[in-house]
Amino acid sequence: MMLRRSVPIFAWALIALGQFLPTPSVAQERFRVSYGGFNETATSMWVGIERGLFKKYGIDAQMVQVRNGALSIATLVAKEVEAVWPAQSTILSTVSGGIKLTCIGGPVNKIPRNLMVRKEVKSVEDLRGKTVGVQSIGGGLWLQTMIILDHLGVDPDRYGIKVRVIGDEATLAQAMITNNVDFGVITYGLSETLYPQGFRSLVDAGDLSVPYQGPEICGLKESVASRNEFYLRVAKALAESVAYILDDNNKAEVTKVLQRNLRLSRNEAIEGPNKVLRKMTTIDMAPNVAAFKSVQRIVARINPKITQVDLDQIIDTSFVRNLESSGFLPELRKRLR
Repeated sequence: MMLRRSVPIFAWALIALGQFLPTPSVAQERFRVSYGGFNETATSMWVGIERGLFKKYGIDAQMVQVRNGALSIATLVAKEVEAVWPAQSTILSTVSGGIKLTCIGGPVNKIPRNLMVRKEVKSVEDLRGKTVGVQSIGGGLWLQTMIILDHLGVDPDRYGIKVRVIGDEATLAQAMITNNVDFGVITYGLSETLYPQGFRSLVDAGDLSVPYQGPEICGLKESVASRNEFYLRVAKALAESVAYILDDNNKAEVTKVLQRNLRLSRNEAIEGPNKVLRKMTTIDMAPNVAAFKSVQRIVARINPKITQVDLDQIIDTSFVRNLESSGFLPELRKRLR
């Protein structure tokens, strides 16, 4: 009898105790994002993943690195990933080839790089006849290089500048040291390794006032259209990641994320990319139409079909607008004041 009575008593005890136990975690939806650039522009994604901000919104996010933007798009088309983190030049080239993409936003509005040159290059005029290194023709690094040169009034053809495909930024920096190229657009972190080798920064692109938007979240058009609520959660997680980066109280944790992902160990090597995060990162993440138009004009030099791309078919500002109208982004801005 005593044993029988203990069963319901034990059950009620479990129910009462359940009020104080952790609730089961929210089911996580997989979200793999491929990217081709190995640099600090991916920091908002890395931070969101490592600090659990995507998981907060039920998203199991993962960044998948590939060699370049073209391969990144290939993984998307093959359904090996759910989204990509591409440069605008890659987006336009992809769409001009018949693949329909939708881009919901990106948090980088500055080019976080130096135009690094040999010490004998004293001015823009000294770039005539020189060789510049890029990762791929039409890719993100090429685009940044062309935007900077365009802002400086340098027409590569008229200046006789030779463009050489070298590889990613680390490979490009090494090519400069070994005299294979004369100049290149280099991340702040890698720039620190070039200064002792006698190179100098001709232009800090982070200080330029040009319409620009770095990598952003893009997916296949039909996928984004069919998962509206999911991509709204993606936008929220990305916005919180940006707010985390911009909060000075989180500098130490952001530094750790950068060191892990950029594989940097020396403190002096991390100062460059860490310092520029506040300069290049913005909570105003909506796709930038002016930046897209500027890129369209520049990329049309190598791919005239780009001019036929309807930007309205790529850009979807509704997700960021929703975050604005709902008070989500205004609340994040208040936290940062």
